[in-house]
Amino acid sequence: MPDSINQQRRRFIGAAAASLAAARLGTIGAAIEQMSCAALVNARTLPSLSGATEWLNSPPLTSAGLRGKVVLVDFWTYTCVNWTRTLPYVRAWAEKYKDQGLVVIGAHTPEFEFEKDIDNIRWAAKVMNVDYPVAVDSDYAIWRAFDNNYWPAAYIADANGTLRFHHYGEGNYDAIERTIQRLLKDAGHKTDGELVKVNPVGLELAADYGTLRSPENYLGYHQGEGFASALVEDAPTTYSVPPRLSLNQWALDGNWTVKDKPVVLNEPNGSIVYRFHGRDVNLIMSPPIKGQTVRFTVKVDGKPPGASHGEDTDAQGNGTLTRQRCYQLVRLQDRVTDRTFEIQFADPGVEAFDFTFG
Repeated sequence: MPDSINQQRRRFIGAAAASLAAARLGTIGAAIEQMSCAALVNARTLPSLSGATEWLNSPPLTSAGLRGKVVLVDFWTYTCVNWTRTLPYVRAWAEKYKDQGLVVIGAHTPEFEFEKDIDNIRWAAKVMNVDYPVAVDSDYAIWRAFDNNYWPAAYIADANGTLRFHHYGEGNYDAIERTIQRLLKDAGHKTDGELVKVNPVGLELAADYGTLRSPENYLGYHQGEGFASALVEDAPTTYSVPPRLSLNQWALDGNWTVKDKPVVLNEPNGSIVYRFHGRDVNLIMSPPIKGQTVRFTVKVDGKPPGASHGEDTDAQGNGTLTRQRCYQLVRLQDRVTDRTFEIQFADPGVEAFDFTFG
């Protein structure tokens, strides 16, 4: 993926955090939740979808062929937890309004190289219950046609094929759905005026934005921040954890190679330690070879997580890395405060890309 996409995404989140903090929201999480949502000032025609490299759940769709329908184009990539938290709403809208003139299209534009793998995309769409049409945008052609820079991002076109609304990030679901209802009504369709109700679980549950103090952080040297040791790029190096980590600092223990995107474990029993403040800890990881499994153990403040284990760990903190995806490792059940997270891998070859918190 072009570097500019990542840089734009992080710059946007940072700007949102700064401006919203000034409005006394006080948390990074609140900034991410309340990103831009507005009618387009200069409405334009729904861009071409012809750049899709493949379609899932549908034959190929075209902008011209969608005239007469209200169209929601939702940009996603399957490891993005911010998009995952929006998914219950997108699914519900697709189901509720599909017979009333709405077409939801998920444009899957990858962030990491492994998200271009069509088997991974098919697997993700199945397990995440994405059963509306998916345009596989592995060459970023649709992304560029929309001049998009963010995950998640939603664009809504009216029945005449004119873009009328866009939204970046999480939140503001009522406004999005009211726009769908209004455009359907303008096209001659009736809706009940009610808003969908969802019951998200696991990674789909919204972050606890009132307590979140830890931002997303990439681990590779290209964009990673907060590394507590002297970093050596692209070379096997033995690291150790400093005696003390400040909030949002992290460290490696064992022999690792820090690459531009991931950090890669070279020997068994290596660890990543992170000082965080939030309810949830999620980590995007990949096994050394597709299909291979890697055992890992998680601790919080030096102890097994118990009831605070994540969806992908048990009470003792044990888990198994099986696919290239986002893993939910911790969901705190007690007070949210500064804590120390540790994940140790029994086997070498693991690639760790990106921490997110909730």
